[in-house]
Amino acid sequence: MRTQVGIVGGGPAGLLLSHLLHLRGIESVVVEARSRQYVEDRVRAGVLEQGTADLLTETGVGDRLKREGMVHYGVELRFGGRGHRIDFKESAGGRAIVVYPQNKVVADLFDARLAAGGRIFFEADDVSVHDFGDASAQARPKIRFRASGQPQEIECDFIAGCDGFHGICRPSIPGGALTVFERIYPFGWLGILAEAPPSSDELIYAYHERGFALLSMRSPEISRLYIQCTPDEDISKWPDDRIWQELHTRLATADGKWKLTEGPIVQKGVTGMRSFVVEPMQYGRLFLAGDAAHIVPPTGAKGLNLAASDVLVLSRALAEFYASGRKDLIENYSKTCLRRIWKAQRFSWWMTSMLHLFDADNAFDRRRQIAELDYVTSSRAASQTLAENYVGLPMEPVN
Repeated sequence: MRTQVGIVGGGPAGLLLSHLLHLRGIESVVVEARSRQYVEDRVRAGVLEQGTADLLTETGVGDRLKREGMVHYGVELRFGGRGHRIDFKESAGGRAIVVYPQNKVVADLFDARLAAGGRIFFEADDVSVHDFGDASAQARPKIRFRASGQPQEIECDFIAGCDGFHGICRPSIPGGALTVFERIYPFGWLGILAEAPPSSDELIYAYHERGFALLSMRSPEISRLYIQCTPDEDISKWPDDRIWQELHTRLATADGKWKLTEGPIVQKGVTGMRSFVVEPMQYGRLFLAGDAAHIVPPTGAKGLNLAASDVLVLSRALAEFYASGRKDLIENYSKTCLRRIWKAQRFSWWMTSMLHLFDADNAFDRRRQIAELDYVTSSRAASQTLAENYVGLPMEPVN
């Protein structure tokens, strides 16, 4: 089978890249190891930057997003029993975020690709990539896999590795070709999904002496909440009653007027936290995008948004190559993406370090965190910095 671009990974990065390439008349094939149902059912982040929401809308996959997405013009930082709102309209030029579950983004992109006749292989086994190390025009990279028990091979001009942190594309690059930058955090998030109307119209980031907590949402009927815990926390030690009690404690206000709405917990799990970047994000004719190239702690809500900017840059570079033979945009793909990625890493690390307990016995750090929260919520310049980063810095230009 021959195509222009072979895409490994049918998550949001791979599907969005395939969609953007289709709009530019470039053929692609997506190879996904899981079933469509599995990919759509994965619970992931649900905060879209203004630029990501605009990109989906402008490229024709934003109809449901416009109907169901919850537009937020602020977030609350809660500490010392008091809430402090960061106003995006005032501090970020009127831009906003949109709360819209990632699984719906994936479903919308699946629908668009299949409606356009896009080729997607689900439940592909033994996926491997080959012959991608040569960047010359004569190179013919290949993706090999098994589908329905039959061997398959896709020959392509380029391969996009959009298969996530645990995928096969990054490890297929020869040792020594990539430099890894990584930080492992000494805590994780216990996340729950509850059938309960959100207790706030906007997200609440809470700093507490017992640890961080976050109130988010997936819809007007579904709450998504998080509790700082150890990265290897035993989930069996967190029955529903204990979870709600801890959330009440960490999110409480000093005046007692704010109330947390409870409901049946339908999902719970613990996720460790890390910062991770590889450089460069390309090798020969293989390009890494999204979680295959970088991971951010979820505090800054940047994972999906960085993936979107990666594939936007890549799609533009490939379109220019096919239209005019221009190679510099492809050659500079990694450099272009990494400018934005490292800014998002800095912001995510900053939010994480400001809001989480690293050492409960370190009184100095706790006083420092309170001082920083006080500064961010009382300084126009500081709140503007948070707002601008949270709603999303401009997607980097390709040229």
